[in-house]
Amino acid sequence: MSEKYISSPKDKVSLYLVATPIGNLSDISERALETLENADFIAAEDTRKTGVLLAHYSIKKPLVSYYEHNLRQRGEEIIARLEAGETCALVSDAGMPAVSDPGEQLVKQCYEHGLKVSAIPGPCAFVSAIAISGLSTKRFTFEGFLSTAKNSRRERLESVKTLEHTLIFYEAPHKLQGLLEDILQVLGDRRISLVREISKIYEQVMLTTVSEAIEYYKENEPKGEFVLVIEGAAEEKEEVSDETLEKEFFELVEGGMTRTFAAKTLARKYNLSKREIYERFKEEN
Repeated sequence: MSEKYISSPKDKVSLYLVATPIGNLSDISERALETLENADFIAAEDTRKTGVLLAHYSIKKPLVSYYEHNLRQRGEEIIARLEAGETCALVSDAGMPAVSDPGEQLVKQCYEHGLKVSAIPGPCAFVSAIAISGLSTKRFTFEGFLSTAKNSRRERLESVKTLEHTLIFYEAPHKLQGLLEDILQVLGDRRISLVREISKIYEQVMLTTVSEAIEYYKENEPKGEFVLVIEGAAEEKEEVSDETLEKEFFELVEGGMTRTFAAKTLARKYNLSKREIYERFKEEN
């Protein structure tokens, strides 16, 4: 079988990846509802959770389970039905299927058999989280869930610690504290935004540092699924002469900035210590 697959607008879609709400059921699109209604059957990671969504919108369709532990057997069964001319809507527990999700394997199988796949866009937890995180959205790396094995988790963190763009992870509440402690050990005390319960009643964003988050969750039990958005590694220092630093410092002060804020501004600009800059110029006039 050829390794090349190119879809055509004329091809019939066999598998639809349907994004479903990550919290509020009203976030589903009209097109997603139409697709669920018109598909011959729906493949779901958890048929019980999907059943709640379908019942809410009075959609009655045959459901088949498709999850991590039955990928091979169920995937072959689904492919056989698609090759026979049926259409399937694939959904995950929440958000976009096939992203950090078992559906990835089914998409690959479809292309191996020359079957067309189409996405019905909609909610996605990590995209929503970085948008409201308060951290840089210019470039980011999505890492999903890390291994539950401590050594493997730390090795993965080591592999991304020098990346200068924003990092995004998923984590369950009962594993949060362990992950935060590993992040502090490996990545250092960076700024972090912990986003949970997106679009639900108790939606929360906590923008803080890793060490402060650890202390907070020692006193407050983590609840809900978390998206962790972490600032990237500091950029390499831009060389700056003492004369330039002094000139810029006093220009900022004369422009109305406090010495403390001027020191903070230059520290961030040149990746230097705020305390060092402040101590250096605090006594000068």
